[in-house]
Amino acid sequence: MNPFQNEGADLLVRALLSLRDEAECRAFLEDLLTTREMLDLTQRLLVARLLDRRMIYSEIARETGASSATISRVNRCYAYGAGGYTAVLPRLSSGEQAKKA
Repeated sequence: MNPFQNEGADLLVRALLSLRDEAECRAFLEDLLTTREMLDLTQRLLVARLLDRRMIYSEIARETGASSATISRVNRCYAYGAGGYTAVLPRLSSGEQAKKA
């Protein structure tokens, strides 16, 4: 059974897509995730962003506190995964640029 292709996963995806703004999203994540899960997810996203910026593992580890195993796993997903990181990261970068302007 694929954990990304089942009724629960479908419900989660629809729930995420239904959120209207950052406040709703933060509230939903706070209700859904434990503190540890949130920290793990945010660390992986930060690692992916730094990999996208071509930062080396030792610098990523120093900046994020991620282990080399976590960085390696994120790098594998970034390079060979389903394409989620490569879809999201450019959108986040353009959003950061828009906030600065």
